Amino acid sequence: MSRFFNYFLNGFLVVAPISLTVYILFAIFNWLDHTFDLELYGHHIPGLGLIIIIGLVTAIGFIAKSFMVRPFLVLAERILHRTPLVSIIYSSLRDLFDAFVGDNQKFNQPVLVLMNKATQCYKMGFVTQTSMTAIHRETLMAVYFPHSYNFSGELVLVPSDNVTYLDLPSSDVMKFIVSGGVARL
Repeated sequence: MSRFFNYFLNGFLVVAPISLTVYILFAIFNWLDHTFDLELYGHHIPGLGLIIIIGLVTAIGFIAKSFMVRPFLVLAERILHRTPLVSIIYSSLRDLFDAFVGDNQKFNQPVLVLMNKATQCYKMGFVTQTSMTAIHRETLMAVYFPHSYNFSGELVLVPSDNVTYLDLPSSDVMKFIVSGGVARL
């Protein structure tokens, strides 16, 4: 009976991540399909929603790069930043997306930080600011520590002497931290 349970557990560990990934992708695909539930000559075309979204986002990206549209985007962004409540949501989302994607990626300097000298306790994170001169603490740096199994984290100001830069890809370090140290580096 113990052997049967071990086989079941091994099978579960193989099937569960694959099944959940497929389910989540299918749910997103299905949601997009139903959001843009268009029929062509009386027939529902699966995948049309996904194709429309990809085309629409690409077209918006192309138009946004135009020098004639840029002033309107700057004006719209200024309005969003000045609108109460909307500014909090917009700026938070904008900063989050900028941190992971685009020209101003923030989590590209993985580090190992000595948190407690007595116990030799270390924590992995990402440098977001190398100097805190804005608050008159030049010897401190801002390090973001993502939480495991969660899309949150904490920002800690630590002495730069306690920080060791890691020569590893940021994506691998993020995966390692978010997985709780289960993923391989």
